[in-house]
Amino acid sequence: MDKQTIVVEVVYALAHKQKLLRINVPQGTTMREAVLKSGMQEHFPGLDLAESPLGIFGKAVPKPDERVMQEGERIEIYRPLIADPKEVRKQRAAKAAEAAKARSAEGDS
Repeated sequence: MDKQTIVVEVVYALAHKQKLLRINVPQGTTMREAVLKSGMQEHFPGLDLAESPLGIFGKAVPKPDERVMQEGERIEIYRPLIADPKEVRKQRAAKAAEAAKARSAEGDS
């Protein structure tokens, strides 16, 4: 490998299938460019690589179109959230309060 290219990894995972690809890219390649070049879409045809949120080693990167890759870094392609975490917590708290109220009513009888 010449000094004009670097090796990076691109990873994507679903509950039933995971894929890690190691690719060579020119120095100066952005995260988004590397992901688009990776060929990950061949393994996950419905995946929108142009818009998917990206991160490096577990940390989301807010501007993946600008973030230049370094040798050995691993790009993670994140799935969109199914539900808003705040809403899920609110529903869980309401359900717990209901259960506590029901237990309290049973104890008063």
